[in-house]
Amino acid sequence: MDLFELARFALALFAIVDPVGVIPIFLLATQGFSRAQSHAAARIAALTVLGVLSLFTFVGEPMLAFFGIRLAAFSVAGGLLLLLLALSMVQAHVSPQRQTEDEAAEAEERDAVGVVPLGVPLLAGPGAITHVIVAAGPAQGSVGQLSLLLIPVALVALSVWLAFRAAPAIARRLGRTGIHVVTRLMGLIIAAISIEMIASGLGQLFPGLLA
Repeated sequence: MDLFELARFALALFAIVDPVGVIPIFLLATQGFSRAQSHAAARIAALTVLGVLSLFTFVGEPMLAFFGIRLAAFSVAGGLLLLLLALSMVQAHVSPQRQTEDEAAEAEERDAVGVVPLGVPLLAGPGAITHVIVAAGPAQGSVGQLSLLLIPVALVALSVWLAFRAAPAIARRLGRTGIHVVTRLMGLIIAAISIEMIASGLGQLFPGLLA
């Protein structure tokens, strides 16, 4: 895996995780927190993203093999999942894949908001996990290649920490409209990624279909 592929993976993963788009939810979940508590929640959320996505980088493909699922089939299913997420983002809505109404209500009652729901499922949700598993598929069997994927994962986790640490300032500068614009742009990118995943998976499942 070369530098260009790592950079492309990192940018796509950043778009899917979308830490800027989650800032309003972070501010709501940490309302009433002290500065230290807010920073702690940001750190925990970033570490949760790092841990969950790193785990699926290594165990995702073996898990699919255990259930007899081909990577191509998972790529099609994951592409459809990402497309649904992208459609919600383009409309500046929080997708049910990320957070249900019950989880939103529970977030207001929990102290460990950095883990649930911020870390999982808002940030390291089904879309991000799917993308990591598909990206790690060609690197299976090479610990060195899989380890390289941890670099983009770590950079995205770092972006989560930085975005949440600066959440009040970003929210003031961008405003709700600005954050929605960023979310919609990320949604467009994710939509394109999802179509590529679906096309690639179908091409492998049905050789000659897309020729």
